[in-house]
Amino acid sequence: MYEQVSHSLLNEILDELKPEVRRQDLRYFYIRLGANFYAIYSLFYLLYGKRADFKEQMVKLVSVMANQYLCRAEELEITDKEREKDHNWFLNQQWVGMALYADGFAGNLNGVRAGLPYLQELGINMLHIMPMLKCPEGASDGGYAVSDFRDLDERIGTLEDIQELAGNMHKRDMLLALDVVVNHTSNEHEWAKKARAGDSKFRDYYYTFETRDVPDMFEETMPEIFPETAPGNFTWDGEMNRWVMTVFNNYQWDLNYSNPSVFIEMIDIILFWANQGADIIRLDAVAFLWKKIGSSCQNEREAHLILQLMKDCCQVVAPGVVFIAEAIVAPLEIIKYFGEDAVNAKECEIAYNATLMALLWDAVATHNAKLLNCGIRSLPDKLDRATWLNYIRCHDDIGLGFDDNDIIACGYNPHEHRKFLVNYLTGNFKGSNARGLPFGNNPKTGDARISGSLASLAGLETALGTGDQRAIDHAIKRIILLHSLILSFGGIPLLYYGDEIGTLNDCSFLKEESKAHDNRWMHRPRINWDKAELRKKNGTVENRIFESLKRLIALRKTIPEFADFNNRDLIELYNPHLFAFWRSQPEQSSSHILVVCNFDSSPQHMNLTRLGNRGMFRSGSLRDLCSNSAPASFGDQLVIPPLHFYWLTDRI
Repeated sequence: MYEQVSHSLLNEILDELKPEVRRQDLRYFYIRLGANFYAIYSLFYLLYGKRADFKEQMVKLVSVMANQYLCRAEELEITDKEREKDHNWFLNQQWVGMALYADGFAGNLNGVRAGLPYLQELGINMLHIMPMLKCPEGASDGGYAVSDFRDLDERIGTLEDIQELAGNMHKRDMLLALDVVVNHTSNEHEWAKKARAGDSKFRDYYYTFETRDVPDMFEETMPEIFPETAPGNFTWDGEMNRWVMTVFNNYQWDLNYSNPSVFIEMIDIILFWANQGADIIRLDAVAFLWKKIGSSCQNEREAHLILQLMKDCCQVVAPGVVFIAEAIVAPLEIIKYFGEDAVNAKECEIAYNATLMALLWDAVATHNAKLLNCGIRSLPDKLDRATWLNYIRCHDDIGLGFDDNDIIACGYNPHEHRKFLVNYLTGNFKGSNARGLPFGNNPKTGDARISGSLASLAGLETALGTGDQRAIDHAIKRIILLHSLILSFGGIPLLYYGDEIGTLNDCSFLKEESKAHDNRWMHRPRINWDKAELRKKNGTVENRIFESLKRLIALRKTIPEFADFNNRDLIELYNPHLFAFWRSQPEQSSSHILVVCNFDSSPQHMNLTRLGNRGMFRSGSLRDLCSNSAPASFGDQLVIPPLHFYWLTDRI
């Protein structure tokens, strides 16, 4: 869009670029900058337009983008152009991801590279490597307390290693996702050290105060993230003699995005990692980017403006790169991180489907899908050119952030139901085989979250301990059932490393002083490769889980209905134990897949005549794609065995 004021400023900015930059070939940069500049200018003005140095800051921003464009490798530019032509590339059902810690998976980045054939054997073609940048020993928050945004922990590898890994993955048609922690730094970051030393420029990078007056005003409305281990949202720094905002841990200083220098620094860092070969950038803790007295300091409008500005800047330099929003917030807030009032994603193309994750664990605990059905129906449709990251477990805890209205609609008391879920998933409810631990207990509210590995939460740890074969079978079926849903629901399924071989809780973290206070380390495993080798031995737990997932992943990639174009329709059932939905091809209205899941440990049935205008699905003409056979039925009643699922078609 042409707009005189912004484009007049653009001409001035381009004239002010350093001569060595202007002499380079910036043809595609200029084209994209011109196309996006009005949006960039408008957003930057909304955030920082009242500042006297607005133009100077705009010049810095464009200079950063130009310099990072010049650093972009030729092969990455080629990919950019291909993805500009095929702008829906990430919505394809071909993509299946895995998240892992490099050291936990294989020691370091060279080990990860050596492990790529293992991942490809399973069918993984998108790899999210958890944070691996330099962090202080003993105060890293699992890699999210960064002390250097451009250098790796030497135990994990070097920049050359990440570039080599990215190149190797791209030759294998695999995507690389990397983290950028945008909300905070370690208190040992160079910026924090300079702030402590009295440098006013870097003190303005953070929220710091001489007295408790302003912090106390913030605290009136800010929730506590880690009430047990890091109560409150401010920490006294004795060296600086000031209070510092520390929303997460006392060693993580929140960045002040009301300062444009902070934004420019962080977009430079995002583009730096895009240039190392990242196809996807995961932006951590995006809900917290803007702080405002009198608010929860989460999900503020300005946080969304910052993300839109980051997206537009990345579109100029690296348009083939997409963003993941790590926003674990209320269901109605999550959807906003795609961007509102648009068709295409204006902020992040991908967002964690934390709502689905939590609802799946509710279905496991209750053995029914009442809240799952209600919660998914209450979630607004996403944008067309955006997608979910669907997961069962991750490096973090399980939050029970359901909408209270949905809980009430299902006949539950919200407080009592959450209490039940905590008790069930920690094995403190009669009949529960789950073995999680409560995390983040808040004595003021009674809230808690859950830590634990998928296999242990699904009952496998208990079953193996007792040797009960029926319980082992049920735990494995539960694990496969949950994976079948994230593979068919719509979006990019993200497996978590170790789950493919049934890795149990690991309590060895208790022996390390720096980790012992944080039980999330129980589900951040070090892969036992002898155990992984058992995937090749018929009948072992590892073999049964790995081979089942391998078959489902391969099958998913052949089903075009599983691409994500808002082509899912939930089915209202009269059996509370079942969850069912249609998947269709957008341009072929007669092509459907019927997905049906049974969360109960007893057989269930559904009446096929109640499928409405898709009633062409009759028991005698159905085929289950997973088994390539007819499903169990009698008359028009489809029978779903215990903890079982179907991917059904009526095409012979």
